[in-house]
Amino acid sequence: MGIRWALGLCLAVGAGAQPFATYGDGRLAELIAEALDNHPGVREAFAEYQAALHRIPQASGLPDPQIAVTQFVRTPETRVGAQHRTVTVSQRVPGFGKRLSQGQLAAKLAAANGERYRARRAEVARRVKHAYYDLGYLDRALGISREDEALLDQFEEIARSRYARGLAPQGEAVRLQAQITRSLHSREELLQQRISHEASLNRLRGFPPGAPLGPVLLGQLPESDLDGGALAAIGRNENPDLRAAFLRVEGREKGLQLARQQFRPDFSFGVGWSNIRARALPAPGILLQDNGKDAYSVTLGLTLPIFRKKYDAGVREAAEQATASRAGYRDAVLEMEAAVRATVFRLDAIRRQIDLYERALLPQAEQALAVTEAAYASGSLELTALLDVYRVLLEVRLGLARHASDYFKGLADLERTVGSAGPLESSSEEGGPS
Repeated sequence: MGIRWALGLCLAVGAGAQPFATYGDGRLAELIAEALDNHPGVREAFAEYQAALHRIPQASGLPDPQIAVTQFVRTPETRVGAQHRTVTVSQRVPGFGKRLSQGQLAAKLAAANGERYRARRAEVARRVKHAYYDLGYLDRALGISREDEALLDQFEEIARSRYARGLAPQGEAVRLQAQITRSLHSREELLQQRISHEASLNRLRGFPPGAPLGPVLLGQLPESDLDGGALAAIGRNENPDLRAAFLRVEGREKGLQLARQQFRPDFSFGVGWSNIRARALPAPGILLQDNGKDAYSVTLGLTLPIFRKKYDAGVREAAEQATASRAGYRDAVLEMEAAVRATVFRLDAIRRQIDLYERALLPQAEQALAVTEAAYASGSLELTALLDVYRVLLEVRLGLARHASDYFKGLADLERTVGSAGPLESSSEEGGPS
């Protein structure tokens, strides 16, 4: 019954679909699904999990019975005739509780493999999200670059007008043309980065590196209230790496139990058949009772575990392994809690930066550029002041795009650390591409 329950637990580990937070972005959900279907690492982990499941009946099964045939070269004589051959069939039965412990140990190891499969899926989903949100930043940066090129063209027209009115030298237009050239060079660098991230995402999906991916739009930031303590509590129950570590602890404890059971003897049962060749009668009419009658036998045996040193050493080894696995689990819990705390702090800092950019820096930079452009057009400011304000606005817009991408990537890291999309997905009532 225990083995059947454990096997059912193992099957339940990988049976359900593992949800991942996408905040209403159907395209991202589709990319994650493609990656989970095609990524060789996910397939490898699933095959290892299936292989571990198939080890359970092997571990809990009986050893194969043995059949032996003895053919006598010089037949021994018995009262009822010469013994010609003997056939025996025997079955070894492990000591009480050993098969159950072996099956439970294999089930724990299989369940740990199932959690490693879940962890591999979660890691692939995290990497897909990182590549996707990097593409979102690059596409937004490319859009900003195109808008800034149009803005620089407008500045150049103003510079030519100033020159025609005698308010500025012709060199200002040349400087603006050089700035436009630098902007075009920056756009080429962004395109190269996009090709690299696109190839990475295609590799995760199992697609050719050059498979085209359309523009990626970063969605609205989810309105999330991240409670580090609550998330760490969820992570202790849901993080697949922690669950695998805990199952390793239970498996090592089962191994310790099995090592202690090695002191119990194993049993063997057997039946035998001896073929007796009838004696020749010394004279007609003389009867020999049971002449040529085959013989049958039943055998019962057991091992004698008298060499206790090796069994004692096995128990000590299993005990040390159990101690090591418990220490490893505690270390993994502390690492998860530290990662949750650091990621929540980073997300809070990014969110504050985004609020600062949206509420203060971006409106101020846009207003400053409008005022400076008007002053430049009227001839009361030099080109240097206009370009300085333009660069500030460009840095603010690119910084805001980078922070938005980093925030989504931080949420992906937090989901991977916690092991559940529930507290992150449910905290957002809006999202998806805007």
